[in-house]
Amino acid sequence: MSVVIRTADRPGDLGWMVWQHGEVYAEQFGWDTSFEAMVAEVVADYAQALDERARGWIAEVAGRRVGCILCVPLPEDPRTAQLRTLLVTPGGRGLGAGTALVDECVAFARAAGYEAMTLFTTANLVSARRIYQAAGFELVDEQPQHRFGQDVVGQHWRLDLS
Repeated sequence: MSVVIRTADRPGDLGWMVWQHGEVYAEQFGWDTSFEAMVAEVVADYAQALDERARGWIAEVAGRRVGCILCVPLPEDPRTAQLRTLLVTPGGRGLGAGTALVDECVAFARAAGYEAMTLFTTANLVSARRIYQAAGFELVDEQPQHRFGQDVVGQHWRLDLS
């Protein structure tokens, strides 16, 4: 099965991002609805901004959605992009969807003229961290936190795009 990456521009794409984040992270990590609410805010901000330097993508396998990602400007530094909402559903894992989504996002950020890209993740998302490292992201800092109803180790990663 091959993965197709397309722009997230069809009805239902943005709602799917929120829905899948809520369900997948609750099932796999016990995260509460505060996580889904945060993702809903991120997706709503993206949808309402109508910013040419922001873009979203959907990964599909056999015509069904299996993953997503967003690239948005960092509010406090418009020269820096943020990688947001990377998700690959359990049924889409192992097919290269996560790597393809991150590669598409990073390529877009470079083409859009960003100087750097940043992201926030948690240490328990091991597969995502491997993808970020392979793309050249470096860990900037990490600290224990209580978020989404769980104790997690929050991590900030950065990629120089120059």
